[in-house]
Amino acid sequence: MTSIDIAVLDQTIHGMSAREYRDTLDGRLSSQTVKLVATPGEYDELLPSARIITGFEIDAEAVDRATNLELFACTFAGTDHLPLSAFEANDVQVTNASGVHGPNAAEQVLASVLSFARGLDHGWAQSQAGTWSHYQTDELYGSTVTVVGMGSIGGAIIDRLAPFGVETIGVRNSPSKGGNADTVVGIEELPEILPRTDYLVLACPLTEETAQLVDTAALERLPPDSVVVNIARGQVVDTDALHAALQTNELRGAALDVTDPEPLPDDHPLWSHNNCLITPHNAGHTPRYWNRMADIIAENVDRLETDEPLRNQAK
Repeated sequence: MTSIDIAVLDQTIHGMSAREYRDTLDGRLSSQTVKLVATPGEYDELLPSARIITGFEIDAEAVDRATNLELFACTFAGTDHLPLSAFEANDVQVTNASGVHGPNAAEQVLASVLSFARGLDHGWAQSQAGTWSHYQTDELYGSTVTVVGMGSIGGAIIDRLAPFGVETIGVRNSPSKGGNADTVVGIEELPEILPRTDYLVLACPLTEETAQLVDTAALERLPPDSVVVNIARGQVVDTDALHAALQTNELRGAALDVTDPEPLPDDHPLWSHNNCLITPHNAGHTPRYWNRMADIIAENVDRLETDEPLRNQAK
């Protein structure tokens, strides 16, 4: 059996190869043996000896066979899809990719918000048609932006909104924790906040509480010139209700990086709305993805040696 320190599962994210991830870790951690695990034979040979395995999914049987495993470094921000009971039974710690997506996801939100504020969607349509015609725009300055979810991504969004002279409202499960928004409220207060929200940004995890959070009732409480931006999960928004609101001009528009269903079928009615910007779950993409993951793992290699709490430890 070949002995290795870090096994990189051959799992592609945002079109970026795991081989590149392996090379990044190998260059960062010269004292560690880093191998890419791609074939069934490599799974059988390499996983049992690996001290750290990194990727976005693994089954419970593979965890049971990895008898030397101390850490599974998930390359996703969420870990609920993993066999957490198997990790616990085998005394394996789990970390996530929280923080890796912050800058790029926040920039996507800002781009979407500014596009609607300045009417760039309208300008792009005119440009495609070869039409020169002045049109009315708005300013982001003085607007109210409500951000649901104040984790690393939500916090990064609010940080980047600060220079634009907007009022920010952060919505989180535990408002007593505070945050970098001008106002922080609990998720149960969202209905009261919606009537004064110009841009509703969804950056929360999908939970029982957030599933279908933006439904018909919520959309009716938003002003008709407001915009919904979703980089959370598609199921946070009631798709049929959003389609109806866009169809009847109850919303200025929507920017959706995630949809329900996903991928969005070619014949889905959301594609028909000129004021609905849809991107293919792309907010998480950044050329710095693997470098940021390597930062987390490199720090945790040292922490494993000293028994310190791990960075990004999943709860």
